[in-house]
Amino acid sequence: MDKKLTNIQERKLREAQARREHIIDVVKDLIKKGGARAVSIRKVAEAAGFSTTVVYALFRDKATLIAQAMDKDLLELVRAMRSASEAGGDHWERIRLTGRAYIEYGFQHPDEYSLIFMELRPHAEIDAVEVEHGNIEQDPYAFALSLFTELAKAGEVRGDEAVLHTMTQIFWQSLHGLVSLRIVMDAGDPWTPHPEMHAHIDDLLAVVMTGIRLRFAPGA
Repeated sequence: MDKKLTNIQERKLREAQARREHIIDVVKDLIKKGGARAVSIRKVAEAAGFSTTVVYALFRDKATLIAQAMDKDLLELVRAMRSASEAGGDHWERIRLTGRAYIEYGFQHPDEYSLIFMELRPHAEIDAVEVEHGNIEQDPYAFALSLFTELAKAGEVRGDEAVLHTMTQIFWQSLHGLVSLRIVMDAGDPWTPHPEMHAHIDDLLAVVMTGIRLRFAPGA
């Protein structure tokens, strides 16, 4: 009897997971077609073929729906960043390689990148998503922050908390600016010439990192 109950419970868990994955695919499709504003519990339920009760049983609200639709993509992004950084010979090189990996992820996955970083959306509670806030193996910002923290520990830059966040955000904002503009203004746009891609990435990273090195040097 116990084994039978276990089998039933496992089947129900598999069914719930399959429903969850199907709903997340529906959310992504709705966002691609009309942005995050096009997502509502009712629309998702209709498109997925479920009742709103089923959707609410799996996701607490619209913000959670959208956030969990981004979880997999965020985890893939941080994996790419971490993997690239491991080839770096020193702290600055690790940061440079991480930046390049971030940019390349954005170019290779423009729809996913746009969903994560270019959609105005409600924000879910931290405990409502799979990605663990502050975990450098899951949270891309936390991982980038950890690289600058290591840089400070090596005596290359100042190490107070506010400065660490400022450096991380300047670095992140520069990467996002390049990716988002390239996504929105493609090579056919006559208003903005596009430099050769690889040289453009190298130049941006060199300028930003040189600026960070000078601006936040110990004693600066």
